[in-house]
Amino acid sequence: MDESCESEQAFGNQLWYFESIGIDDDRLRHNVFGVVEYSVQFGLHELVDDGVFESEPQRERFRHLYEREVHPPSWRQPAHRWLAIGLVAVTLIWLSYLLLRILSA
Repeated sequence: MDESCESEQAFGNQLWYFESIGIDDDRLRHNVFGVVEYSVQFGLHELVDDGVFESEPQRERFRHLYEREVHPPSWRQPAHRWLAIGLVAVTLIWLSYLLLRILSA
């Protein structure tokens, strides 16, 4: 189980994992791997998402995507700062070009 607690600033969430045996139409047994996500809002659990997967690696891919969503990008990461600097630089260059074009006409 993965859990982030509810706080004054954000709702919490829980991710529950399960493994079971499922039976198909031909009465053959198969391992089934699943996950259930709950949102914790004001102490109440609300079902958000669920999934059943045929293999454990598929469930792990879901978990990886889930962890990326739970931890949103931050400007503290160097790549994001470089992206912002690049956008500002390109904007300044473009505005300078437009200003020079207007002044030279």
